Amino acid sequence: MVTGYCVKCKEKGVELSAPEIHQTKRGGFMAKGKHQKCGTTVCAMMSKDNAEKAIKDGATKAY
Repeated sequence: MVTGYCVKCKEKGVELSAPEIHQTKRGGFMAKGKHQKCGTTVCAMMSKDNAEKAIKDGATKAY
């Protein structure tokens, strides 16, 4: 389960639907997915360990 912050509706701890794990240009990791209530794309920055754990839990690897 990957959670993030929705900037549009100001909700914390939003669970991302169909999360994809991306790697940034500087080597960091982030998860991108949709907020189920408002449909906004939500991004969450994460560590390498959390990214690998999310991929094991079913998130799509996009790098």
